[in-house]
Amino acid sequence: MTDELLVERDGPALRVTFNRPKSHNALTFAMYEGLYEACERADLQDDVAVLVLRGAGGRAFVSGTDIAQFEGFDGPAGVAYEERITRVVRRLEDTTVPTVAAVDGYCIGGGLALAAACDLRIATSASRFGVPIARTLGNCLSMDTYALLLGHLGAARTLDMLLRARLLGADEAHAAGFVTQLVDDAEALDAALAETVEALASHAPLSMWAAKQAITRLRRAGLPNGDDIVSRVYGSADFQAAVRSFATKESVTWKGE
Repeated sequence: MTDELLVERDGPALRVTFNRPKSHNALTFAMYEGLYEACERADLQDDVAVLVLRGAGGRAFVSGTDIAQFEGFDGPAGVAYEERITRVVRRLEDTTVPTVAAVDGYCIGGGLALAAACDLRIATSASRFGVPIARTLGNCLSMDTYALLLGHLGAARTLDMLLRARLLGADEAHAAGFVTQLVDDAEALDAALAETVEALASHAPLSMWAAKQAITRLRRAGLPNGDDIVSRVYGSADFQAAVRSFATKESVTWKGE
């Protein structure tokens, strides 16, 4: 692991901290792979009872993928990227032990996908959730991530969030059932997380595993392939212009091509 992704034991929990606070914990490909390895470690070590994900700095859980990773992308590269992210998201979802996302601040893009793949989400009232790509990069999500959001938020709220490129407040995310526990601040988050880890560590592992497996299999049943959608969007002039404009700080004029 690198300094940008910290993996540490804390009693019965294995804690993963996304540690790029100056970049709002935007993820590099190396950090995604580090998370995959942490999931492997959680399953291989018999005394790990819970996997906890958290962002450093108090401003963000994860603000998405670092946009520098998208330079030179075309349609095939976009498909490969989404497959890569889906591999990590599914590995997180398939982790044998319960997983908890502790959110304090922005939970955006790829961060939202990771939080959605966790079993429980505890968040502070200052947290914000969304995928505002319709006004930022002009890219899209994998079919797997769309299915995750649909399952958590429903079709109407998911489309409203994506089409209007808006962020859900913590209260709305809690009311929708996405946030499983809402707390006031970082101190309360620490306390709620400690209580949750203690409770999960005391419960029957196979009962929890069975619940996780059943829900995951039901979600994935009949999930269609969406490579044609991903290839068209990542191969578009709009997306390539948006990646360039991120570096130059210029606005993008969307052309739908």
